Amino acid sequence: MRQIVLDTETTGLETSQGHRIIEIGCVEMINRKLTGNHYHKYVNPKRDIDEGAIEVHGITSEFLADKPVFDQIADEFFEFVAGADLIIHNAPFDIGFINHEFALLKRTLEPVDGVCSVIDTLIMARQKHPGQRNSLDALCQRYGVDNSQRELHGALLDAEILADVYLMMTGGQTNLLLAGEQEQEGVSQEDGVSIKRLDPDRKPLVVLAASTEETQAHQQHLAMIENSHGDIPLWQKLENR
Repeated sequence: MRQIVLDTETTGLETSQGHRIIEIGCVEMINRKLTGNHYHKYVNPKRDIDEGAIEVHGITSEFLADKPVFDQIADEFFEFVAGADLIIHNAPFDIGFINHEFALLKRTLEPVDGVCSVIDTLIMARQKHPGQRNSLDALCQRYGVDNSQRELHGALLDAEILADVYLMMTGGQTNLLLAGEQEQEGVSQEDGVSIKRLDPDRKPLVVLAASTEETQAHQQHLAMIENSHGDIPLWQKLENR
């Protein structure tokens, strides 16, 4: 199962106003494990960036002046994501911008949601936590994901953080280390900013079964509880339902 956690930054909010993508960040997971493989590009939009957008992501036209235009990176991006499950927070926004960029090309590329399935973590979060704030920052706080490096939005950094949030939301544990396990660092879009992750090649946890003596001692302790309180423990009642 190949999944791509994806985020974009743009010149503004609406494609109908001619706004364009200026950054794409993708993080790859296979069978719910981060592979360390990612795709990250800054893009020259050939237009001005809204001041409000700059306040969010900090990316300026001067910084993008020597970056490739979308046409130059479209094929490699398409090849990277094609056939994967895309995991996106507020997917209609990013999918809308990507398909808009595809539509502007002089050649035909199929809409990204035509070659990928899409998982929207914002919809997931609203279903799991109705009536609560479900921004990426709010989910980081809720699930204990470290986003202390996120002073500004950045596509690759946000994709890395969203990967951790998604794994936590869907039952995976990504931010706890056991003794003897090593950390693997993945560098985000800016030098000196990194997110520490578990080594994907770490050995599986050892499961130790209780011995016969331990099982007998446990049963004796349960019998003592029943004699003392005149009833069996609550969890045994639930197990017997």
